[in-house]
Amino acid sequence: MILNHLMGLYIHPKQEWQTIEKNHEALKSSLSHVMLIALIPAVCSYIATAYIGWNPGAGDPIYLTPQSALFMSAGMYLGLIAGVFALAYLAYWMAKTFDANPTYTQALELASYTATPLFMVGLAALYPVLWFIMIVGLIGLAYSVYLLYAGVPIIMNIPEEKGFIYASSMVTAGLVLLVALMATSVILWSLGFGPMYQ
Repeated sequence: MILNHLMGLYIHPKQEWQTIEKNHEALKSSLSHVMLIALIPAVCSYIATAYIGWNPGAGDPIYLTPQSALFMSAGMYLGLIAGVFALAYLAYWMAKTFDANPTYTQALELASYTATPLFMVGLAALYPVLWFIMIVGLIGLAYSVYLLYAGVPIIMNIPEEKGFIYASSMVTAGLVLLVALMATSVILWSLGFGPMYQ
């Protein structure tokens, strides 16, 4: 079921959102989707930082120790899952403002499937060259935002005009969450939880 939605969201997104709306999944299906897809950036970044080496564009590749790479990847994995749950909660919380009445499961479906292209960008970490990852990351981000704008009116059962404003609010909330995750990383690094290089 997960792979069906995954392919559908790339091939025909609006029809796939309508399919998701007609056949809402159980909470555990959305959870398993998030937990599975969030493994992609975590595992790929572990392999890239510990064994392939990051290439910032000048000089030799940078490697982390395997233990440090594992710690960073585990933190990334938990942060990505927490971010999806927080975005789903914000979508659920904002719903009344836009005359929508979704369940938390619907909000989690919206957040998890919207985040999927962004998580798939993690595959680009296997070619850890900064300019390449930036380009692929921007494409993934743009497609995630497109999925959000396409999915909000369908999943939340509201008119497209309200859906546009709702989705814009969610994009803003998502950017705030991203900044919060980055700030948390900086704080943890300053407390001694930063990476250790080889």
